[in-house]
Amino acid sequence: MEEMIRIPTVLYRGGTSKAVFLKENDLPKDAARRDRIICAIFGSPDKRQIDGLGGADLLTSKLAIIGPSSRPDADIDYTFGQVSIDSPTIYYGAVCGNVSAAVGPYAIDEGFVRATEPLTAVRIHCTNNKRIIEAKVPVEGNRVKVGGDFAIDGVPGTGARIELNWSDMVGANTGKLLPTGNAKDILDVEGIGSVTVSIIDVGNPGVFVNAADMGLAGTESPDVIDADAELLKKSDAIARAAMAKINNLALLTYVAPSTEYKNYVTGETISAGRSDFLVRMIFLGKTHKTFAASMINCCGTAAMIPGTVVNEAAVPGLVNRSSVRMGHPSGIAELEGIEIVKNGSDIDVRKILVYRTARRLMEGYSFVRSDALE
Repeated sequence: MEEMIRIPTVLYRGGTSKAVFLKENDLPKDAARRDRIICAIFGSPDKRQIDGLGGADLLTSKLAIIGPSSRPDADIDYTFGQVSIDSPTIYYGAVCGNVSAAVGPYAIDEGFVRATEPLTAVRIHCTNNKRIIEAKVPVEGNRVKVGGDFAIDGVPGTGARIELNWSDMVGANTGKLLPTGNAKDILDVEGIGSVTVSIIDVGNPGVFVNAADMGLAGTESPDVIDADAELLKKSDAIARAAMAKINNLALLTYVAPSTEYKNYVTGETISAGRSDFLVRMIFLGKTHKTFAASMINCCGTAAMIPGTVVNEAAVPGLVNRSSVRMGHPSGIAELEGIEIVKNGSDIDVRKILVYRTARRLMEGYSFVRSDALE
């Protein structure tokens, strides 16, 4: 056997994340062998991931496995994996909305979908939860268009705007927009006591907590939150209590009324008027430096539902609009097109649009030692 194995690889930025894209057919069918290869590509476990392509950060240690669609109503299969930095494990239990922004461009440029100017529609089957994301990708000259004037906070410069419709992601994990049937619930959390939360399922289930209930202003930087070991411990306990409540994943986000704060990346002062409320997300024991696109959709939808913790933190009259602006550590995330129809106690979410940019960064081969298969 050759000492090194080479695997076709593409590195993409999608939204505010970066991911290694691999084709399903280039990986072993056996899941354990596949994951050993992938961890070797990333350089995990190692906190610097120095011997691989991982960026030693949760936002850059991400994986997309792409294959032909396994269902007739989609164009491509997309499996997302969060590759652990300090352990030889990959978490497949969630969907990454930012990385999904790069799946459409990848599908077009790799020939899975025929390019059609000026916009090419790509129906992405997320195998993690068996739901569809509809992407509309700008195309020019039969290639994915990269340049444009659309900007998202947390990414320098501008790019072509990619539209993602997440309406099929409502109730993707629990079967319900409101998994408990309630806009708010009170959880009995070990080490804390009673905590009021809202649990919403769009793409990934989110558990939303008023920041003030945990002694936060909602303006704190990731460094400040991550330095508070006791707060992170309590945050984990709340997320676990929510998971037990719905028997599923629950990603924690603290919400607070909009006020002025400093951009974590640029130091710029962000005025209260630029957002409808503030968000600080805890993911895998760390504070998200921006805001996960899956949570932009989930939290933005929660803001439109009267009685939720998110709606109560938001500016008055938000439910009468079609867009939601969320202030995260590195700027503002906007859910720009949301359409909800309320019929008594029933809530019908007909459209959830979020816009991202994406760019192909590198293509070639990853090289891993053959003993990674052992």
